[in-house]
Amino acid sequence: MKTLAAQVITPEDLLNHWQGHRALTRRIIEVFPDKDFFEFSIGGMRPFAKLVDEFLAMGAPAMKGIVTKDTAPFAEASENLIFKAQYLEKWDEATAEITKYWQQLTIEDFNETFNLFGQYNFPVIQNVLYLIDNEIHHRGQGYVYLRALNIEPPFFWER
Repeated sequence: MKTLAAQVITPEDLLNHWQGHRALTRRIIEVFPDKDFFEFSIGGMRPFAKLVDEFLAMGAPAMKGIVTKDTAPFAEASENLIFKAQYLEKWDEATAEITKYWQQLTIEDFNETFNLFGQYNFPVIQNVLYLIDNEIHHRGQGYVYLRALNIEPPFFWER
């Protein structure tokens, strides 16, 4: 087992950071007009609803997998959500589930290598950072979509 040379951020602070990003992504979902949430795209990119499907299939399932040591392959959300309100409800459920599993991690767990979804074989901390980075990356597409629709998106720093 590796020892920590220095702790730069606490697990609680990292969770708060992630949850801040999730709160911002939730506000992006809310701002989208219903039709455009499901249909609008630019340059062949997926509509924002499809990106949110990916977020829902990654965040909470990843945390559950990390805690339970389940390396089941990544699977897109199997539910057929057809209303934006359903997405917001699932988003809130996933956020609570992330917190639930997060609280079961120890500081040592973050250094342990875990093969997330059977394909991302890295220390848990790197898997967590990947989950955050992936959401930020795709949320950026949401900003571009909203601007193209002449809708002022939430400020990115208001997390």
